[in-house]
Amino acid sequence: MIVGDEILSGKRADKHMPKVIELLAERGMQLGWAEYVGDDPQRITATLRRAFASGDVVFSCGGIGATPDDHTRQCAARALGVELELHSRAEALIRERMQDIAREQGKPYEPDRPDNVHRLNMGVFPQGAQIIPNPYNKIPGFSVDRVHFVPGFPVMAWPMIEWVLDLHYAQLFRRGAWVEKSVIVFGSMEATLTPLMEAIEREHPQVKVFSLPSVDHPQWGRHIDLGVKGGPSAVDQAFPQLLAGLKSLGVELGPELVR
Repeated sequence: MIVGDEILSGKRADKHMPKVIELLAERGMQLGWAEYVGDDPQRITATLRRAFASGDVVFSCGGIGATPDDHTRQCAARALGVELELHSRAEALIRERMQDIAREQGKPYEPDRPDNVHRLNMGVFPQGAQIIPNPYNKIPGFSVDRVHFVPGFPVMAWPMIEWVLDLHYAQLFRRGAWVEKSVIVFGSMEATLTPLMEAIEREHPQVKVFSLPSVDHPQWGRHIDLGVKGGPSAVDQAFPQLLAGLKSLGVELGPELVR
């Protein structure tokens, strides 16, 4: 879940989804869904209600700061039906960060200065939240159940997402347990290939068949990248049948690809 008007307006390009796909793939996992939401409290709250109810592992990127356009912390509390509170560990980390800044600037640390008091709002989370450490500047994110909230800045968000995955979800990792095999098909239409694809999925329910057509590929021109994905043993059984079916149709085949 990626939050921010700047993404929807095009002022910023989203970098989170490609990176999360990469981080998951390294651990043998896949992205199940993604949503982009602007800085609209009603929409954020509604999206978070669905996220909490889904039981899915969800990462929410952005909107957890303390400026007027940051609504995610408040919306999370509203979606859960709980109050917001200053998390004690988050408060300590934020104060550490403020002291670090004062030292770097050669100035005394003034905890009661209005801007420093305001910074503590970044540690106000829904009741019952757990913190996510931020190795970049110590300002933490937070988790409630399987929904995890990180900043919009990639330099902060990505190591925080990795930390959550490795600490909480290692039991879900399936490194080496997912493979894709496909072949480049020339001179055919998807409608012609659909009966073969349906037959493969009927006979091999453990795999998914995919078809990725292209009309202007720089190397292969107009073609279809047709293949199967799933566990290695299931793919090893289904892919030869796919190739045999394509040959029986008399279509022109290009290189085979393994991912």
